[in-house]
Amino acid sequence: MAHKRSPLRLVPEAAPQPAAPQAPRRLGAVELVPGRVRAAVLSTAGRILDRTESSYDAATATPEDIDTALAGAAGVFHGHELQGIGVAAAGLVDPVTGLIMEVNDAPGLHGYPVTERLGALTGASVRVEHRARLQVLGDRWFGAGRGRRTFASVSTGEVLGVGILYDGEVMAPPGGRSGAHMTVSASGERCTCGNRGCWKTVATTGWLRARARAMGLGGETSLEALVHRGDALAGQVVEEYARNLALGLVNVQQLFAPGLFILHGEAREGGERFRTVVEERLRDAVAFSGAEQPRVLVGTAAVDDVALLGGAGLVVSHL
Repeated sequence: MAHKRSPLRLVPEAAPQPAAPQAPRRLGAVELVPGRVRAAVLSTAGRILDRTESSYDAATATPEDIDTALAGAAGVFHGHELQGIGVAAAGLVDPVTGLIMEVNDAPGLHGYPVTERLGALTGASVRVEHRARLQVLGDRWFGAGRGRRTFASVSTGEVLGVGILYDGEVMAPPGGRSGAHMTVSASGERCTCGNRGCWKTVATTGWLRARARAMGLGGETSLEALVHRGDALAGQVVEEYARNLALGLVNVQQLFAPGLFILHGEAREGGERFRTVVEERLRDAVAFSGAEQPRVLVGTAAVDDVALLGGAGLVVSHL
């Protein structure tokens, strides 16, 4: 018996649905210094997309107070897919354990487990390094140091430090030092670390305020205000501050001859004369013929953003 073949019925397949667009991966950065926590979300090109800031009392804060400030700043990361978070921390840090070991100006930060706390808040991978060490990474990846194998990046203001890239490598031990406590005057003022004559005692905002007060210019005078005064006495203080900053940088020039020094923070307020004084002093310190003549540039990013860029650079360096 012949069987009738049923006509083959072609059922059209459902049209493929486009894949849901993935949220772009972002970089997270945190700056943790005495009295302040700043956090930012950055693109992989180093552009700051969102930021926030919280504060705490550096002198009296407990670890719980710092937890609260960190949680407040970490809110900026909510809703972002992060490739990681890099923390730029003041003081002595241990990148392996994720601890801030010691900060002279903020006792509550001693032994603070910043990577553990921030990881619990965000669920992201977190790394921590010394602020000055990360600062140079910020300039290397996203700033004026791009394309150079050797240069120095300098933070100025309440927090002082210098990061050095030498032949492509950051010249500091893990968790390394900022140079703020290098001795520049054997009989100088007592520092918060207990030693005398540290670079920090003569080249920070604290010194500037005290010097302005001693000269009868007012205790709260900023570098910007002194520059704008335009009188001889204010100019003398500004020039002295620039020379004090150069005291520590001359040591860096003698050891590494970076060729380029990028100033960030308060030095931005000093104007061209301030920059020139630092550069001239560094050129006077060139130790051998044929060395690259030092140049001093002033960072163009917003004040202190280099630390956040450095945190992002830490993430990029480990991808």
